[in-house]
Amino acid sequence: MKTSRKKLTIAAPRGFCAGVDRAVRIVEVALEKFGVPVYVRHEIVHNKTVVDGLAAQGAIFVDELDDVPTDAPVVFSAHGVARAVVDEAERRNMIAVDATCPLVTKVHIETRRHADNHRHILLIGHAGHPEVEGTMGQVNPDEVTLIETVDDARHVTPPEGVDLAFATQTTLSVDDTAEIISVLQFRFPDISGPRGEDICYATTNRQKAVKDIAGAVDLMLVIGAENSSNSKRLVEVAKLAGVKAAFLIADKDAIDWSLIDEADHIGLSAGASAPETLVEDVVAALRQRYQIDVSEHGKIRETVNFKLPAILAS
Repeated sequence: MKTSRKKLTIAAPRGFCAGVDRAVRIVEVALEKFGVPVYVRHEIVHNKTVVDGLAAQGAIFVDELDDVPTDAPVVFSAHGVARAVVDEAERRNMIAVDATCPLVTKVHIETRRHADNHRHILLIGHAGHPEVEGTMGQVNPDEVTLIETVDDARHVTPPEGVDLAFATQTTLSVDDTAEIISVLQFRFPDISGPRGEDICYATTNRQKAVKDIAGAVDLMLVIGAENSSNSKRLVEVAKLAGVKAAFLIADKDAIDWSLIDEADHIGLSAGASAPETLVEDVVAALRQRYQIDVSEHGKIRETVNFKLPAILAS
């Protein structure tokens, strides 16, 4: 018998963004157009449920181009790839389909433009993340320096005698990035920035939605993968916004029910690469154990839609 009653507030927007939705559709359409198998270099997006679902349809996920037969189609992940990867695929005459999020491509273009204008780029991002590796790979290694923290921004020593520019990974914390940019602009008043905001609209919207409910809930659950930058940032944002506890969970099976038992009001969100089915599964699991009063909070409605690459046109 369900004796415990709890409130559940679900953040909106949440889950799939336009770039992730496009990347998943690219793999699905490529499978329809080229047949099985279609190879995908790295995880198409950072979510095991999505990757496993596409693998069941015939996608084969590999680490490098060397793992792809030359006559087989290969999809580049939503995080983007270095120019060397694109050049190698062209050299081998491979059927390459680029699923890079258009907002990441925008950062790539900005980065190359700065290098063409002989500016040294300070890239704000997390070392080892595929998006950062792809962006840094747009230019020569001596043309870009990675900035991960405010401390890095305070102590970075760029090459002497060159103009500077900054760019950012698209999935960072809005507030943390603003602080780093402020330090860089204070130290280097003439530094050039992007023509528009590098952090994508979906990242910004999801962080705002979490901030808006964080102060009212006892516990915030964020659905997403451990290697998902934007999902981990949502957990951080929730904690900074005042929630007592916030945790990243992969799916309903990762819920720590002892934490739920102690909470009266639970907040729920999902990273940009987490499908809505995972949210529905968590809500269903909560309903099985408790009496749940469910509401959704957030007025922003996202209508962005990105076209598929021309190579997939019928």
